[in-house]
Amino acid sequence: MPVRVAVVGSTASGKSAVAMAAARRLGDVDVVSVDSMQVYRGMDIGTAKPTRAERAEVRHHLLDLVEPTDEFAVADFRDAYAAALDQIARTRRRALLVGGTGLYHRVVIDDFDLPGQWPAIRSGLEADENTAGLFDRLQQLDPVATTKIEPGNRRRIVRALEVSLGSGRPFSSFGPGVDDYPASAVAQIGVRWPRDVITDRIAERVRRMVDDGLVAEVQALAEAGLSRTAAQALGYKEILAMLNGQMSEDEAIATIITRTRQFAVRQERWFRRDPRVRWIDVEHDAVAEATPAVIEALNA
Repeated sequence: MPVRVAVVGSTASGKSAVAMAAARRLGDVDVVSVDSMQVYRGMDIGTAKPTRAERAEVRHHLLDLVEPTDEFAVADFRDAYAAALDQIARTRRRALLVGGTGLYHRVVIDDFDLPGQWPAIRSGLEADENTAGLFDRLQQLDPVATTKIEPGNRRRIVRALEVSLGSGRPFSSFGPGVDDYPASAVAQIGVRWPRDVITDRIAERVRRMVDDGLVAEVQALAEAGLSRTAAQALGYKEILAMLNGQMSEDEAIATIITRTRQFAVRQERWFRRDPRVRWIDVEHDAVAEATPAVIEALNA
């Protein structure tokens, strides 16, 4: 198995730039994206996907795996991740993980036992518009799961019910759960800025995405069709609403910035709970300040 190090942190923290810098410096390192939306082809600007030039310079994995019309779940990602690591091992290179999708990250570094899928059951649950009623039903089947799922998080409630009904065992019984942090073969380096700085970086990043053509990208994707999961991506969801006449462009941009800031707070909280992460508190330059720690971990 190739040496594995992960660079984690919130969106706009500069973790991808840190990973690129480390890979450039060492020369035998492949970057493995751990991002639930970068798997979609054509969703480039809004997901801050590595550029063609960066991908030509450093080999990247788990990008552009499926069409935006396809559904893609964490189990699919786990399988693709295993295949990527096999390929990296065959070429005698090292793997550097980078990304901010917390659940995907935990599933692959801790090798979670993932339940299967029961589409017929899921369809029946999704047809029930009473989210509160679904939550009450889950509470009867798996009270432990409801302590970890927000009552308004419809997607997670439906998934927990699907698994509980389809497998015949509680959803919460699969794997150690995200609240356990066992010893891991993956060294994790966290990139963290002061909250006010990351807030400004997010606003700048969103405006740059719009300047780079985010609206045209979403419009082209919408014409071809987006799957349920792809359409929920930050930035895309709001631009779709704008294209549908539900808000102005200025309102869409402001909403993207607000929701991205909220998402960044959730990301940081998720990773901060993991005692195995070695945090680098950045003051001026993420690449200069965090890259040495990543290189040190890769060479350990």
